[in-house]
Amino acid sequence: MATSGEAPESWYLALLGFAEHFRTSSPPKIRLCVHCLQAVFQFKPPQRVEARTHLQLGSVLYHHTKNTELARSHLEKAWFISQQIPQFEDVKFEAASLLSELYCQQNLVDSAKPLLRKAIQISQQTPYWHCRLLFQLAQLHTLEKDLVSACDLLGVGAEYARVVGSEYTRALFLLSKGMLLLMERKLGEVHPLLTLCGTIVENWQGNPIQKESLRVFFLVLQVTHYLDAGQVKSVKPCLKQLQQCIQTISTLHDDEILPSNPADLFHWLPKEHMCVLVYLVTVMHSMQAGYLEKAQKYTDKALMQLEKLKIFMFVGNVLLLIVLSFILLEHIIMCRLVTGHKATALQEISQVCQLCAQSPRLFTNHASQLHTLLGLYCISVNCMDNAEAQFTAALRLTTHQELWAFIVTNLASVYIREGNRHQELYSLLERINPDHNFPVSSHCLRAAAFYIRGLLSFFQGRYNEAKNKLFMETLKMSNAEDLNRLTACSLVLLGHIFYVLGNHRESNNMVVPAMQLASKIPDMSVQLWSSALLKDLNKACGNTIDAHEAAQMHQNFSQQLLQDHIAACSLPEHNLISWTDGPPPVGQFQAQNGPTTSLASLL
Repeated sequence: MATSGEAPESWYLALLGFAEHFRTSSPPKIRLCVHCLQAVFQFKPPQRVEARTHLQLGSVLYHHTKNTELARSHLEKAWFISQQIPQFEDVKFEAASLLSELYCQQNLVDSAKPLLRKAIQISQQTPYWHCRLLFQLAQLHTLEKDLVSACDLLGVGAEYARVVGSEYTRALFLLSKGMLLLMERKLGEVHPLLTLCGTIVENWQGNPIQKESLRVFFLVLQVTHYLDAGQVKSVKPCLKQLQQCIQTISTLHDDEILPSNPADLFHWLPKEHMCVLVYLVTVMHSMQAGYLEKAQKYTDKALMQLEKLKIFMFVGNVLLLIVLSFILLEHIIMCRLVTGHKATALQEISQVCQLCAQSPRLFTNHASQLHTLLGLYCISVNCMDNAEAQFTAALRLTTHQELWAFIVTNLASVYIREGNRHQELYSLLERINPDHNFPVSSHCLRAAAFYIRGLLSFFQGRYNEAKNKLFMETLKMSNAEDLNRLTACSLVLLGHIFYVLGNHRESNNMVVPAMQLASKIPDMSVQLWSSALLKDLNKACGNTIDAHEAAQMHQNFSQQLLQDHIAACSLPEHNLISWTDGPPPVGQFQAQNGPTTSLASLL
């Protein structure tokens, strides 16, 4: 106890000092830290000290223990007491922010929303907290998939930031709103908003890192908008600007000088996270364009960066980086299936399943993609019944239009190969008719829909119709946007059609560039198909040496694909192809000496 001559602040400062010492010890001594803070109440402290101590206890318990009920009790007291104290904004609004976060963790969203609304209402004279609480409530609505309410709040925030003279935070609100409008596919509203954002970002003069981070945010939205539309060639100037921008940021030193306007005290992402994000959109572009070795290179770079970041992560960052890792792996798995590394792809799909089994929210958001990846794997190992079941499960779980169209296109290819599913096939083709009311704006998916129709005409022996679909539509569209894989597939199919029609010269004119493009990608299946055609073409034309060389190539590709096929089907993870319902099976299909990735280490 304090002696009678001691100032009341000294015991408080001593206990606070001990608490902080124990909290920052290595390892932290949280129990002793909590004891020191609880001892403050023994002195019957004034309201300000009482409220602040409840906030500190709630924060320590929330961040460092599993005792959420006690944390909640302290935070509720901090919020209640601080509302009665004038000029006590930091404690009041930090308590509201942290308490609403805890409510959400306990699935008490209906308690979090009114709390945040009240805090927003009474924080209008405190720009930093008003903006921060608006962002927090908008994020809560976004997690609930109420994007309309989230956009409204971000619009309110943008106008408030303008009024308090913060063009920087106004840009953050508008870019966040633009991101949600892209998610909602409200393209008519996105374009003028992004134009306004571009002007604000270019005109704003302030902290160089903050300015460049705004440019990265702006360019990421532009690039993903182009990629969603399947415009792989058109996106290149924006992507190049984005890559130059992230290089600029990496050379800048963090400026410790705080902005003079408290409303500017925000940062979109740490620059290391932005770097991973830029790698990710580069991988997405390389995947769509058919530069699979480049996609592999940038995936490796991104995963290496994630491995470094792991050391410095706190909970919020872990979730963000796991999602980034997840999306990277989605793309690299598709690359491996194309390049003839099915066994590796399957082991990585198994890792993704394990992660989803541990994170219900991650599984809810990515279940459809997971079944889609399994469906693509099933096609690669010729398990068509399982592919159909996986794609059907994926369709049941998605509301995303582009993903839906991608799944339907692949399911149609399964029905074409099976040859006896005419009713189901025609029903699907009606829903992805590229000539009439195509459901999405994606140039790439529309070109793929034309290819599927050309493929069907080929299988049905309607060669001239198939030729017209491929020549007039698919090739024209794929060349316009540098869709190399689709171009290679179209060329080899056209080569096959000309071969069947007896036009060997025209067939050769198609197959040779198809083989060159497939080797550049590299696409093992198209190389196998092209080498088989070249063997038959040269044999028919009497070119014995060329025929023998093509036969040798075909034999090599066949052996590689067969060995990979056997390796994949021999793995215990292969049994995942029969899983179509409920959460991912845990522990049944463990990876056997599978690839090491950042995602695996995050598990």
